[in-house]
Amino acid sequence: MPSPDTHLATLVGSRICHDLISPVGAIGNGLELLEMTGLVDGPEMALIADSVANAAARIRLFRIAFGLAGEGQQVAGREAAEILAALAGDGRTHVTWAATGDMARVEAKALFLALMCLQKALPYGDPVTISGGAGGWVLTADAPRHRADDAFVAKLTAPGDDLPPGEVEFALLPFALADCGLVHRIEVQPGRVVLRLSSA
Repeated sequence: MPSPDTHLATLVGSRICHDLISPVGAIGNGLELLEMTGLVDGPEMALIADSVANAAARIRLFRIAFGLAGEGQQVAGREAAEILAALAGDGRTHVTWAATGDMARVEAKALFLALMCLQKALPYGDPVTISGGAGGWVLTADAPRHRADDAFVAKLTAPGDDLPPGEVEFALLPFALADCGLVHRIEVQPGRVVLRLSSA
């Protein structure tokens, strides 16, 4: 059961994402209408469209990672794959979804938080593959210049209370894992980092 503080944080996350997704979606629809008229075209239009699509994907990701995960809620594997594929538009995020089946939303929350933590060790946007299925996940980063050093591993294991806002996922991951009965194990190899989420 999440602590009152954690529960409140998820409510705030859900509220922010809920209020942002509608206007971002409306901007995307407006861009599509402009493209249909043929009055506006060119690289500037493509840049705006890509930015809107990336913003929408990030909000969908954040809604699952930071929002409320109600009991019994599910996330389709297809939806997770779509969100991660859309994030590739930022030029840094390259995640391949090789998992099977759907998952409980609490597991999707832990999985997305784990991915965000792992990406902190990948400053060069190295590709990540997510495999496995409900009850066990493997995140594999092929990263010749990863930064999964002792400090990163320690933060993943015991995040502490002095994290900057950009690393809040480290503080939330232990709670999310506990909520779905998973534990994490990290394997650091030359040129590769593997983060496993498995049953406790």
